Amino acid sequence: MAARYAIYHAPMATGALWERASTWLGRDAANGDVFEGPVAGIDRDRLLNLTQSANRYGFHATIKAPMALAEGALPEDLHASLRSFTAGHAPVEMGAMRLALIDGFIAIVPGERRETLQDFAARVVEEFEPFRAPMSLKDRAARVAKGLTPRQEELLDGYGYPYVFEQFQLHMTLTDRLGDADRDEIFAAASTWFGPLLEKPMVLDSLTLFEEPERGRPFIRTADFALAQP
Repeated sequence: MAARYAIYHAPMATGALWERASTWLGRDAANGDVFEGPVAGIDRDRLLNLTQSANRYGFHATIKAPMALAEGALPEDLHASLRSFTAGHAPVEMGAMRLALIDGFIAIVPGERRETLQDFAARVVEEFEPFRAPMSLKDRAARVAKGLTPRQEELLDGYGYPYVFEQFQLHMTLTDRLGDADRDEIFAAASTWFGPLLEKPMVLDSLTLFEEPERGRPFIRTADFALAQP
């Protein structure tokens, strides 16, 4: 099965946030390292069980969701377009960040909505849409079965992902959906583990390409493209 590619934002792979998030999730998507031992008092096996999907996708904020490439499009074309696009766009302020529960899972999110961030994400979605192969009927049915509004179904059909444009909320996922028995304890542990790193405002200063070599395999961080002032 063909590889899929995703355009994400991920913090610098040598920075503290990436290292802490990779340790939390149990896998570094940049170099393949696997982490053992407890985190913030949470047993590793338990944490792995609560972060299976987040572990597979790697630490990131989705900008352009995973996609198979359109017929005739090549990975090197995508790389070239990302280099050109990021060279012409300036970094985007995200402001102070915080931990939040989104539909039952824990994520790092901006403290407030910023239209400059919303507009930038929308431009990425539009710019790279020609690279996206059409969504299969099976994938569409699976996404719709999770529950979407009519507007989200419209966006799914148009862009292969329901959470774009006005439905977009930047978030860096830290867990899968948590049950009542785990939510408070895991949120407290995440606050302890990540809290000190969220005190300073953050900047979206790059786009990062992740690759899923085969469907269902862990995503790999393959290339970073720095945003530069036009």
